[in-house]
Amino acid sequence: MHDEELVERQLGRPPRAFKRVAVRCPFGKPAVTEQSPYDSAGDPFPTTFWLTCPFLVAAVSRLEAAGGVERWTKAAAEDPALAASLRAANDEQRRLRPEIDAGVGGGTRGGTLKCLHAHVAFALARPGYELGERILADVEPLWPERCCSE
Repeated sequence: MHDEELVERQLGRPPRAFKRVAVRCPFGKPAVTEQSPYDSAGDPFPTTFWLTCPFLVAAVSRLEAAGGVERWTKAAAEDPALAASLRAANDEQRRLRPEIDAGVGGGTRGGTLKCLHAHVAFALARPGYELGERILADVEPLWPERCCSE
């Protein structure tokens, strides 16, 4: 099965603006994809890295449901190191995608997080993003015991 077909199975729909698999899970399956700046209809697609691993998607959804977006937005506002990490990641995102003036996950310059999935995907695809890695550390275990994409 080709990567794009497997990603479609993982998502339950065809991926929009699919470019390539950026990160694989320990089982060799797609975990994060890289998206093109525009989809096939020419519409902007601001999220560069998309989390596709069903296990990680569910785990991050649980974090969001438990108030994670607000908690991590507050942490980034209060902790200078996390704020600097977010600014650097947003700047890197803009360098990667000069066609679209948006930060990680389409975020604005204001520092408010929109989607933890995008920050986790960015952290996996671009190691060294401290805020994303700290969010990812809330996911325990990081990977399932057996492949969730079989």
